[in-house]
Order: sequence, then C-alpha cells, then structure tokens
Amino acid sequence: MDLGLKDRVYVVTGATRGLGNAVARELVADGAKVVMTGRDEESAARAASALGPGAVGVAADNADPATAERLITAARERFGRFDGVLISVGGPPPGFVADTTDEQWQTAFESVFLGAVRLARTAAAGLEDGGVIGFVLSGSVYEPLPGLTISNGLRPGLAGFAKSLADELGPRGIRVVGVLPGRIDTDRVRELDALSADPEATRAAAESRIPLRRYGAPEEFGRTAAFLLSPAASYLTGVMVPVDGGVRHGF
Repeated sequence: MDLGLKDRVYVVTGATRGLGNAVARELVADGAKVVMTGRDEESAARAASALGPGAVGVAADNADPATAERLITAARERFGRFDGVLISVGGPPPGFVADTTDEQWQTAFESVFLGAVRLARTAAAGLEDGGVIGFVLSGSVYEPLPGLTISNGLRPGLAGFAKSLADELGPRGIRVVGVLPGRIDTDRVRELDALSADPEATRAAAESRIPLRRYGAPEEFGRTAAFLLSPAASYLTGVMVPVDGGVRHGF
C-alpha cells in the first residue's frame, strides 16, 4: 500500500536514537523528508547522515522556547514545505514518589510537557489541510507504570492536550494522533530493565504479560507511527494507538 509519504516533510524530535529514530527511518524509507533533532550537533548530524539526503539533523532542546519555530523554519528552508511533526522526547528519570525532587519535576515539565505543547501549538499555526501532529506518549496514559512517577504524571496530561487539540484543529483538516509504545526493545527500555537486580528475569516477567510474549522491535513501532502520520490515515484523529503486543487489548 502506498502511504502517500513521497516528498512530504516532517519534523521528528528526539530522532537520534530509540523510537524517534525508528519513525524517522520508516518515513524516509517511504519517500518522506525529515528534520531530525538531537541534543547536540554531532549526534543529530550522524543520525541524519545514516538516512541519506532525505534527512537533516538539527541540535535542539525541547525546553527552549525558540526551538519550535526554528525547527519548522528549518523544514521549509531545507525541503520547501512542512507537513507534520512527531513529538518524541526522552523519558524523565525513573523514581518513586518519595524519590523525585521538585527540580526533577520542573525539568521534566519544561521538556516533556511544555516543550511538546509549544511545538504542537507552533506547528498548528503553520500547517494546512492534510497536516498532522503526532505525540509519542506511553501506556501510562491508561495505567501508571511502576517506578516511573514523573512520566506517569505528565504523559496522561499530554494525551488530554492532544485530544483537545484534535477537536480544535479538525475543522481545518489537521489531524492529531498519539502513539503509545509498550515494551519496545530500545536502549531506554533495556536501561530500565537493568535497574532491577536481575534484568533477564525482569524481561522474562514482562514478556509473560504481553499476549505476543515478546518485546516489540523498534521498526514495528516506526511503521505504525509512519502510517498514522501519512495521508493513508486521513480519517484518524484524536486517537491514542497502543503499540504494545496486545497489552491494552485495543483500548
């Protein structure tokens, strides 16, 4: 199936590794152009170079108020148009309620929550009919994950914001979608497993609770997100799509 991605231009944040990188790879493979962001110039340039001339890397910090406008300008200047954005940010530090500090909450709010809101708002102002705004969120939108207190507090709020935005932008033909990764086999998930006394046992226990009995591959997540961002998903908006091997059973 042709997703209609050829020559469309997307901004993908947090795309030097993990889930953001997996999505950028699938978009470029299907003919799209991508502005990829990372925390420093070297990693952003290296990630973009790996994808060829259809990608450009930009160092960006989501917490910086100037980032949103700079990224959209980069898309227009490099590729001549702007069709959508996928907002993917690194997870806040793990910890339980008693372990997390005000400073950690504030830092995560600026980057994970307010930075995402700011980028979505700026993108909305620059998109036309057929544009799309996507958020990489988490299964914690529905149910808190043990030891990820800050993420549990922020991700559901972003899902609510995304749904409100979908209602507001729908009359303009702009879609808003959320993608909810479960246990996808990324560096981040392996790092979280490694926090336990027995990472292998932790992984085995997690896999036993997944109907497909395995962690997802990054490219499986990437393909789903690329579809949701594409014109092929033109009648989907306001949805939160789990990519979790069946854990949520479609809810």
